[in-house]
Amino acid sequence: MILLIDCESFYCSVEKAMNPNLWCKPTIVCGDPVRRSGIVLAACPIAKLAGVKTTQPLWEALQHCPDLTIIRPRMQLYIDVSLKITCILERFSDRVEIFSIDEAILDISGCTTLFGSPREIAQKIQNTIQEEVGIRARVGIGSNKLLAKVACDSFAKKNFTGIYTLNESNFQEKMWPLPIGELFGVGSRMKQHLQAMRIITIGHLANYPLERLKAKWGVNGHVIWMSANGIDYSPVVTDSFRQPKDIGHSMTLPRDYKEAEEVETVLLELVEEVCRRMRSHYQMGRTVHVGVRGADFDRPTGFHRQISMPDPTNESMRVFEFAKKLLHRYWDRGPVRAIGLSLSQLQSDEIVQLDLFDRRAESRRKLDRAVDEIKDRYGKTSIIRASSLTGAGQVVERAGKIGGHYR
Repeated sequence: MILLIDCESFYCSVEKAMNPNLWCKPTIVCGDPVRRSGIVLAACPIAKLAGVKTTQPLWEALQHCPDLTIIRPRMQLYIDVSLKITCILERFSDRVEIFSIDEAILDISGCTTLFGSPREIAQKIQNTIQEEVGIRARVGIGSNKLLAKVACDSFAKKNFTGIYTLNESNFQEKMWPLPIGELFGVGSRMKQHLQAMRIITIGHLANYPLERLKAKWGVNGHVIWMSANGIDYSPVVTDSFRQPKDIGHSMTLPRDYKEAEEVETVLLELVEEVCRRMRSHYQMGRTVHVGVRGADFDRPTGFHRQISMPDPTNESMRVFEFAKKLLHRYWDRGPVRAIGLSLSQLQSDEIVQLDLFDRRAESRRKLDRAVDEIKDRYGKTSIIRASSLTGAGQVVERAGKIGGHYR
């Protein structure tokens, strides 16, 4: 018995709970309109009815609804409220998996004796969050995580009660007629490929020959076929963020970066942030992933490539050496809007492979640790590279933000 809890228009709901004067006003939470972060992060139901959508540029949202109330994000507040909601959920089950800042999954198997049927538990959770936090939650109920997710996204968000159940008895009737794009795990590109194969609904995919899907996409083809058939064996895990498979960071740039030196500056900043987090988790990575997105939304350009290093490491300059190779090998020299970097194939840094021909390796590791200690004690901008002081650098600007947004 799985519940997926989703908070309605979370950022806007938090702001309206803090300021009741906003309750009947079309409201959005939006980044800094002067910089490129002027994107709608959340829109309340009133604004959505006027045509405003999440991820819209601010200027476009204002065309749909000129009387919008625009609020700059307060990320620390949203994190605090999210943690409070998590504490509420843990009263109903000790198996709570955090899915995102506004979503969580509960396994309530064995909890019905204490709290009632799954629907009764869902109603109690709704009421408790509403009373203690002032936010409306929608709840999808399913016999596995996938069905709970579809129940929430495709049905609970659209009905009056905000609660819906999908299980083996009704998922074919209710889920199969849905457009293929509403299946969790099917992104925009996969949707286009499936539609080109005349797979228009989830039911079409569920009844498509499995071997043909596996021949085309391998394991991923099998996974989406299982999803269409309501099959999901993944358990609810409470430590999903304690054992990461990779560690990464990305950022949208305040303007189009066109020069190699500018892009390298941001890439080095990303490397230093990722490697610092690696060292704080006592981890090393072996595979470097670099992703670049171009500036044209209508004709997306860019790349996402990876390269394996000879040995795992969390040394900033060693990782930057390989990240820069990927950048110059695959970048088409077009304007860059966003860039990201991550390290995977993680392992503990307690054991390090020594290099007989690199006598400065230990000195570099000690230097990285010393820089980390300075930043931990005096702040992220207490010691930075000179390149970050150029017009391309973003470290100083982002130091006071959480996830690229204001605290």
